[in-house]
Amino acid sequence: MQIDRVELEPRTMLGLHERVKMADLTDYFMRAFETSAAELAEQGLAPAGPPLALYHGMPTDTVDVTAGFPVAGAAHGTGNVVVTELPVGEAVTSIYTGPYDGMTRTYDEIAVWLREHDLKTGADMWEEYLTGPDVDPDPATWQTRIVLPLA
Repeated sequence: MQIDRVELEPRTMLGLHERVKMADLTDYFMRAFETSAAELAEQGLAPAGPPLALYHGMPTDTVDVTAGFPVAGAAHGTGNVVVTELPVGEAVTSIYTGPYDGMTRTYDEIAVWLREHDLKTGADMWEEYLTGPDVDPDPATWQTRIVLPLA
């Protein structure tokens, strides 16, 4: 597994923000991406990248998450659909290939790497779903970019 240290540029996202039980994440993501895409279309905007999920704080049984799309241009929120700035500055990233339920191993390896390099992460992190079931039904081909901004 490759872990890269990168510099994050300013980016804005529009997404559905909720606190969701871990067991309900799949349904939430489907609803969040559909709602966010519809809101972007309503505002005459298009996604400026793959769908993503911004996690606020450490996930437990309940996850504080905003899922949607990066945007270029002036977007505005409505209700639970919010516009938020992604963290900027130094971060570590890794690309995981495989089914979503197998990502835990990658997070564990990143945690070991961070400890070995004496690095701490910020409160928020995100996953960018580069390819998924909308591109290929075979979960072995799905790719997720994991982004952990550094503190």
